[in-house]
Amino acid sequence: MNTAKSTSLIDRTFDEGVALTLEVRNYIAYHEQADRREMDLNQCLQVGYQHTRVSARLIQCMTWLLAMKALLAGEIAPEQFAAPQYQFTRSEECENTTGQDQEDLPPGLRSLLERSHALYSRIQRLDSMVRAKMEAGEVPNFAMLAGGPVIAGGMM
Repeated sequence: MNTAKSTSLIDRTFDEGVALTLEVRNYIAYHEQADRREMDLNQCLQVGYQHTRVSARLIQCMTWLLAMKALLAGEIAPEQFAAPQYQFTRSEECENTTGQDQEDLPPGLRSLLERSHALYSRIQRLDSMVRAKMEAGEVPNFAMLAGGPVIAGGMM
């Protein structure tokens, strides 16, 4: 029998987001300067642009995850969560996958671009599901383990 603590989908996704955010912070703080030493100005600008895209994705994801955790904990009401301030903001820059396959970007940055995009896309899908259920008068339920219903009355 598995004695490990069971966690919800939102908890696991939140933990993944925090870990990725810390990885991005460490990459920018410690590896960026070394990566840029060999680059010309155009490459440096491209790296800076891609760092901004990764950061924007993670800000959107973590803001949504914190709001969802507050909703599920009863700290905010469903009506508050439905307000525009808690909506997951879609952005062409965040949705675009450009950069992940650019060979002139450092491999570490390409990996961060790919993983931040995957998390952003997943949160975007979850947000759409949650908002559709809430509009139908249902309350999200992420307390289930993986493989079970993610939202009351629905399957993922």
